[in-house]
Amino acid sequence: MNQVDTVFLFDVDNTLLDNDSVVEDLRKHLRLKLSDQAEKRYWKIFEKVRKKLGYADYLGALQRYRREHPYDHQLPEIASYLLNYPFSDRVFPRALEVLQAFSSFGTVAILTDGDVVFQPHKIACSGIRAAVDGRVMIYIHKEQELDDVQKQYPAKRYVLIDDKLRILSSVKEQLGPRVTTIFPRQGHYALDEKLINEYPAADYTIEKIEDLLQVDPSIWGALNN
Repeated sequence: MNQVDTVFLFDVDNTLLDNDSVVEDLRKHLRLKLSDQAEKRYWKIFEKVRKKLGYADYLGALQRYRREHPYDHQLPEIASYLLNYPFSDRVFPRALEVLQAFSSFGTVAILTDGDVVFQPHKIACSGIRAAVDGRVMIYIHKEQELDDVQKQYPAKRYVLIDDKLRILSSVKEQLGPRVTTIFPRQGHYALDEKLINEYPAADYTIEKIEDLLQVDPSIWGALNN
């Protein structure tokens, strides 16, 4: 692939899509279809799986829960709920417009963590995959895979938009002045003051992803110089 001037790398969960609301809906559904106790147990397994694998695996956690409850015939319905969830309803306001607008200033791609089944399913069903013409990269630890990111999308400069300062700081440390970091304060990670205070500030901080539509396009033009 030929090198371009600027590649814009967008995270998904709580950057383009309100994943906190997806999680809350799942919590309610688990309590409704199973029980309060089952809901608590599922999330305990979920966190154990995430700690082990390094990424969220909703279906994998459900499979493990099933091992403990092999005769609970409601579990396929929970899986169906996840697979048929209306993710397009949880895309943040004007987020797809942002992707379209930024495509005028460079190449736009998705850079996210996740499993190999549910995360791409979510990205496709939400309309995000189509909005970036299929340019989607999903890793286990994306901040550790910048060599491959640059191989997939070589560029003079990168702009990373992510709700986790930990990720932004790591990528900034590795790419230095070649990357501009943008921190949308959406979701529980971005609003956790303790986490925020652990890392340096991003190059730019915005309150909502749609705020990027108000940014002077000349900023992105300057990145190409």
